[in-house]
Amino acid sequence: MHIGLRIVQVKGLFFDRQAIQSAVSRTERKVLSRFGAFVRQDAKQRIQRRKRASRAGESPTNRTGLLKRHIYFLFDPERRSVVIGPARLNRSTDAPRTLEHGGEITRAEPWTPGLRTASQSSSTVEIKPRPYMGPAFEKEQSQLSSLWKDSIR
Repeated sequence: MHIGLRIVQVKGLFFDRQAIQSAVSRTERKVLSRFGAFVRQDAKQRIQRRKRASRAGESPTNRTGLLKRHIYFLFDPERRSVVIGPARLNRSTDAPRTLEHGGEITRAEPWTPGLRTASQSSSTVEIKPRPYMGPAFEKEQSQLSSLWKDSIR
């Protein structure tokens, strides 16, 4: 569910680009675009604004808004399918993937006043999954057949 492309790369594969429009039939483009929009909207609604951090198994908490703002859907020309998920931001972490599937992250220990060392210690923290894309995809996938119904004339 993770796109894994940078925002600049993603822009060239949006459904409104001429190359994409000519490569895909009008019906296929319409159905895949609607499906991608529905999954994207559902995933964005799952990312909640709350005062506390999300618990394992809950959808992520919206702290900065970056995750919610950068969920896209685009056309994959090789597979003739829609890809939906967060774009990779210019960060050294892979937070969107870690939130969705869980994993380990290394974090620097907070700076202690009066401590004059050149190196900071770090610790590894396990993050339990906080899925948002998978549940959105599963929910909307059950509606996919109704999007195709009567679309081909």
